[in-house]
Amino acid sequence: MKNNNQPTTDYLRLYGELKSERASWLPVWKDLCAYLAPTRGFFDGQTPNQGRRIDHKTLLDSDPCLAVEVLCAGMMSGLTSPSRSWFDLALAPEELMELPGAREWVLEVKKHLEDVFAKSNVYSVLHGFYQEIAVFGTAAFLLEEDPEKGLRCRPFTIGEYVLGTDASGRVNRFGREFFMTAAQMQETFGAAALPPAVKRECDENRQARWHKIIHLILPNRSADPDKADNKHMPYRSVYLTEDGKILRESGYREFPVIAARWEVKNASDSYGRGPGWKCLGDVKMLQKMQKTKLVALDKSTNPPMMVSSNVQGEVNLLPGGITRYNGTTDAAVKPAYQVQPDLKSLEASIQSVRATIRSQFFADVFLMLTAQNYSNMTAAEVAERHQEKMLVLGPVLERLKNELLDPLIDRAFNLLSRQGLLPAAPQSIQGLEMKVEYVSMIAQAQKAAGLASLVQGLNYAASLAAARPEVLDRVDYDRALEEGLNTLGVAPALLRSAEDAQALRRSRLEAALAAGARPSSNNARADARPGGAPASGVKTPGALSEK
Repeated sequence: MKNNNQPTTDYLRLYGELKSERASWLPVWKDLCAYLAPTRGFFDGQTPNQGRRIDHKTLLDSDPCLAVEVLCAGMMSGLTSPSRSWFDLALAPEELMELPGAREWVLEVKKHLEDVFAKSNVYSVLHGFYQEIAVFGTAAFLLEEDPEKGLRCRPFTIGEYVLGTDASGRVNRFGREFFMTAAQMQETFGAAALPPAVKRECDENRQARWHKIIHLILPNRSADPDKADNKHMPYRSVYLTEDGKILRESGYREFPVIAARWEVKNASDSYGRGPGWKCLGDVKMLQKMQKTKLVALDKSTNPPMMVSSNVQGEVNLLPGGITRYNGTTDAAVKPAYQVQPDLKSLEASIQSVRATIRSQFFADVFLMLTAQNYSNMTAAEVAERHQEKMLVLGPVLERLKNELLDPLIDRAFNLLSRQGLLPAAPQSIQGLEMKVEYVSMIAQAQKAAGLASLVQGLNYAASLAAARPEVLDRVDYDRALEEGLNTLGVAPALLRSAEDAQALRRSRLEAALAAGARPSSNNARADARPGGAPASGVKTPGALSEK
């Protein structure tokens, strides 16, 4: 069925424009694919199930590929680890968590999300996602509902898709080419939507031919929230054949493609640049240096030879081989020139280039505790070094938060909610806004970097108190405890409420007075506040900050 507002020719034109914008990126992607990710990438001219040979004459050193894998594993375990909690949910503002049933419902929703992520293919897709974004600077996958597991991700590789952005630089347009057999097309779109030639293939049970399908996801200009059909949703989804035959038109309530860029030069760029872009020259140099080393080794062990004209027959260069010649003085066979390569210096240069490539992929950050010697450092110093190195990833992680983690959780929550797989919200909190806080290892390491200043400030106050004890009256230690534990990622639920803490202090003070002992200065200060006010404004237990 054609749409009067956007005829078939418009879809093909829009897709052609997106491909034209992508054309200038393809040469670099192919280079990156050849040198850093030989198993990734899908470019024009390829078809499914087409094996691609890895050029081992080019890839003589696998260390760059290992550095990519270290970054992927580090991002996976440090940002979205399947084995530990990496996000928390709360209502905004945090005081709403005290509404009846709010805390229990939020915890149950979080558990449902974690369970669905674990049993679906989300984590397996994320590993490839991190590899794509590290090498090419751009990565994407499609997140849809699944009747069996709740969620299903469809991963994409570079060269397979095109992207477009809105005025704010956010990705809001997507297109891709993929292939199906006639039987697969009939199963997916129904026999009525197929072109006549494809129907004949189905009738004749021919399965060998691949048909190119174009899938476009675009903002829907005719969106109408008052209409329930999927053609009036905020995003339009169109499947069509290469010659413009529409196979299916539908829609999405949210943009279903999770597309992230490592970094962008400006807001107009649809694609990003990653560490692979920065070290591609180093990788090429490393491969050339390895080739030079191999040639030098080959020449030193099997040098080019000079053969006298008096040699009889073929020269036998095998161990123990005999070569006969007529002559008395001149050697029959000797090296053409002396080959004495400085392999030690060459190997040192290779190691230097390897170290540069590893640092570009942050391998030194994720392998820091195993690759460096900390025998003369305390545990606190090791932790500080770890936190400082994690800060280097700050700008990248902030972009991944905005373009990967936030859209992933928002989309997953909405899909599961519409499928009825999430518990119903209590009446008191229906329609309220939720917020997400990330508590992964990397997020906590970055937050913990600010703990040093807190400890330094408290130590400074303690040093002044040695001369003027009354300065401690200005220090709110309860508040400092909360801030420190929040920075370290300790669950706020482990803290007693302000009322319980005051009750314990009063009982301790009463017991001391009954025993005739002088109360401690800390207890006196705690209860000396006007009107019995708590020592600090304790946050609601379980409340989470926005970042």
